Amino acid sequence: MYAPERVVPNSYFDTLLGEPVSEWLEQNVEIYERHWCSENQSTADLCVEAARDAMNRGNIRPEEIDLLVISTDTPEYISPSTASKVQHLLGMHRAGTFDLNTACAGFVTALDLGGKYIRSDENYNTVMVIGAYAMSKYLNMSDKKTVTLFADGAGAVILKAESNTDRGYLASQLITKGEYYGYMGIYAGGTNQPVSPEVIENKDQLLKFVTKFPKELNPEMWSMMARELNARIGVQPEEVDHYFLTQININSIRETMDRLGVDRAKAPTVMHKYGYTGSACIPFALHQTILQGKVKRGDLMYFIGSGGGLAFASAAFRY
Repeated sequence: MYAPERVVPNSYFDTLLGEPVSEWLEQNVEIYERHWCSENQSTADLCVEAARDAMNRGNIRPEEIDLLVISTDTPEYISPSTASKVQHLLGMHRAGTFDLNTACAGFVTALDLGGKYIRSDENYNTVMVIGAYAMSKYLNMSDKKTVTLFADGAGAVILKAESNTDRGYLASQLITKGEYYGYMGIYAGGTNQPVSPEVIENKDQLLKFVTKFPKELNPEMWSMMARELNARIGVQPEEVDHYFLTQININSIRETMDRLGVDRAKAPTVMHKYGYTGSACIPFALHQTILQGKVKRGDLMYFIGSGGGLAFASAAFRY
């Protein structure tokens, strides 16, 4: 994983917004600080650092990567792909590349896709998946609903083919509730609203919440998708060792675990020091849990993500 060096504490927003928001952030969402890009950092920069970390830890050379998939909704450019630039910067000259955008459900979607490339085509044996987020570049600094929550970072995993093993990919599911597409997003810059002086003046090129989502939606969907994975692979909720869930709201994570009747400690949280990092938050949680020595070979892991659109993705892997 990689988080930019710039640390932004809650006290920054007390001054920025001219009102005391620190206490609310700490008590209600348990965010104490977050990392933002420097002025000269971009999404590709974050991806390069996370990818290098993953290759070092996995003892993988750039030329061994067959496919690079980057999940992001804050891309380097509208076109070409962020993955093409990252491939070049890292010397992954053999790797095919593409970007994937299902907002904050993107990392799990890309993880699912990478696993299926390996399972379905013998030409793909080593796949790198990166979830990246540089949302600080799109924040309205006067909007306290967004500016205090969103942060930057990138998390990478490497999937590798193995024969005669029960580890790896087990099951997955993708669900979209497209009726929510207009609730939250960055609505300018594409063909619907090409960037123009008028759009920039109206700040439509910045992230915004348009309509409040039902607060029960994530816990309902996440617990339902977990139960679906249980049914498909034949396990009970308590047999899952780790639940890696989108880190947008700690209360939604706790409610999900309560609905499943599982110890809350099985769902690690990382928003406390990193804020909400979109497609990067689930690999952040995975990485931190591994560093803490809490993940062992053979552990059953569920990855469940959700993001604007609304898109939902789940995947079960045995480590």
